[in-house]
Amino acid sequence: MKEERISVFDIFKIGIGPSSSHTLGPWRAAQQFLAAVQVRCGLDRVRAVNIHLYGSLAKTGKGHGTDIAVILGLSGYDPVTVKTENIDEILAEIASKECIMLPGDMRVVFTPKENIIFHKNETLPFHPNGLTFIANCESAGLIEETYYSVGGGFVIQEGKAEDESKACVDLPYPVDQAADLLKWHNDSGKPIWEIVLENEKVWKDETHVRRDLMNIWHVMQQSIFHGCQTNGVLPGGLHVQRRAASLNKKLLNDLVCVGCDDWMDAIRTSGAGFKYTLDWVSCFALAVNEENASYSRVVTAPTNGSAGVIPAVIQFHLAFGGGTDEDVFRFLLTAGEIGSIFKKGATLSAAMGGCQAEIGVSSAMAAAGLAQVSGGTVEQCLMAAEIAMEHHLGLTCDPVGGLVQIPCIERNTMGAIKAITACQLALQSNPENAKVSLDNVVHTMWETALDMNNRYKETSEGGLAVNIPISLSEC
Repeated sequence: MKEERISVFDIFKIGIGPSSSHTLGPWRAAQQFLAAVQVRCGLDRVRAVNIHLYGSLAKTGKGHGTDIAVILGLSGYDPVTVKTENIDEILAEIASKECIMLPGDMRVVFTPKENIIFHKNETLPFHPNGLTFIANCESAGLIEETYYSVGGGFVIQEGKAEDESKACVDLPYPVDQAADLLKWHNDSGKPIWEIVLENEKVWKDETHVRRDLMNIWHVMQQSIFHGCQTNGVLPGGLHVQRRAASLNKKLLNDLVCVGCDDWMDAIRTSGAGFKYTLDWVSCFALAVNEENASYSRVVTAPTNGSAGVIPAVIQFHLAFGGGTDEDVFRFLLTAGEIGSIFKKGATLSAAMGGCQAEIGVSSAMAAAGLAQVSGGTVEQCLMAAEIAMEHHLGLTCDPVGGLVQIPCIERNTMGAIKAITACQLALQSNPENAKVSLDNVVHTMWETALDMNNRYKETSEGGLAVNIPISLSEC
């Protein structure tokens, strides 16, 4: 278990799909490399740049957009602000001109097929998601740095501790495992969300915590809404049809809604019953991950591959459970802490732990968040998270064609439904009678990750990825 000081905003990051570890992480690594080069020699002296991708980044990097991410990162674009509708045009211009423009309009000759090297048979020792940048700088020679994308958009530079600035922060309620949350609750009487809020206030005041968390939710909700209005085929060569929009249309009886508020009102009044609610939960989750697969803007929760679970469960609570903005705030604080516990005690990286590290963790986070806003005790929130992960243990990551589409998109619907079920079970149970704790499950998840065959860790060398007879045109 790692003693890290992780903010909820480290768990929930705004970025571009389709993958937090293979897209967002390498993008951030490219930005860090540019900053290092600027300090050591200045970007105006760079004459060439090469990127070497290793392990899972090499094996599924094409399908996950790793090459696109490093190109955009080196070109000075940021995943939070880049206009997603312009990405194809940006890439086409780079390909046609065979150069990239580093920040400051520094032109460097660059051909993706030559300057991005995929080492599919080589993995760096520290982590399966390794990449090395090499810049040839006038008068300074070669500058080489290696980074590891360790899951959820977190990046570690070789030879440096992960985010040293946060490691030395003194928090009023430091949490490394679920037992710590129980201790602080017993000492203070505070629920999980208040404990987390007190820690967040070390980094920013409560007004900004609330504002920024609601902005996170706004991006999540927009990804649901936009995904529910967008038809078509997902990119990448599998020719997967988007389904959320047609399901949305069917459930609303072809009603067209102008904006998100009108749409939410229509959802509440256009039907009722268990099947209707279940269909909407699936629709919400499908919408987000179809957006994710289309290189649109989503929120890692805690990863891009699992970005639909938490938004779907929150939207379920708002549409059918009488939820409020305050509930969203408390939900995200609670869920974020559960995600950080899994990161410290296990992993958020499918390349390290399979899909249990993505959908499993997101389902556990959502279950705890929903239990919190449904009146659950601290013990019931932790029990909900434990139940959700217990029934994801051993889940493999075997993306067909290396794309975050099959089975990833549908798995988000399963993760959302399991989170709701886990929450209901916990709320109807006495945690004192539970035989398994959340810390037990976190430890078991990590042991399972270590035992899992590498073929099932985001390599596309096992499982569905080798048993689906689909010919890819682009991957």
